[in-house]
Amino acid sequence: SLVVVMLGFAVFAQNSVIEEPNPETVGNDSAMQALIEISLDKFEREGSWSVHMSPDYGVVSTRLFEGAPSMKEPLAGDDESEDSHVIGVKVEFFRRGINSFYITSQRPIPIEGTTKTVSMWICGRNQGHDLYLLLEDYFGRSFELYMGNLGFSGWKKLTCVVPPSPDGEHGIVQHSAYYGDRPGIRIIGFRVDCNPMLARGTYYMYMDDLRCVTDLYDMENRDEDDMLDTW
Repeated sequence: SLVVVMLGFAVFAQNSVIEEPNPETVGNDSAMQALIEISLDKFEREGSWSVHMSPDYGVVSTRLFEGAPSMKEPLAGDDESEDSHVIGVKVEFFRRGINSFYITSQRPIPIEGTTKTVSMWICGRNQGHDLYLLLEDYFGRSFELYMGNLGFSGWKKLTCVVPPSPDGEHGIVQHSAYYGDRPGIRIIGFRVDCNPMLARGTYYMYMDDLRCVTDLYDMENRDEDDMLDTW
């Protein structure tokens, strides 16, 4: 009977593997989709991202480094010579406690269409801190989405789903027929909530290749002679 129990556990373990979210099934209420994966930032420009945290708990700094995750697959048409850096973040904790640090873009990053997923490669140094994506929706309201725990070694691709609004008014609204055309959401940056037991000494993390999968069906199927509601 012990053998049967062990076999059952093995089957359960195999079937419970967590797969990456499928953008085709996120808020899909119609077969009319034009999904495309696009690069939002490859972290190649010094000074394009800033970092900050409460000075009561520590000091945080950032800089660029040469390198890239070897498992990353380039987008079609990408010039790999233009993707040779990653951004590093260094946190020097003064004391343990409940604290966070922020990594924000100097300018919000707009995404056209209806965003399904947002992904980024992270090197988390096997510390159990939590990473959140910070964004604004169509109406400029602030939201945060959980991307994952940083308790792993080496590079890992973290992906979060942007949940669809149930009625066009609540939740993360990405478009509206009442307010003209403009990009759906804007990426503000990221927040790392530190595990109080691990927030000591010096912590390092690295980030690369911020991407999204977005649905451009409405934009690609607009009639050429149709007017833009942007005036």
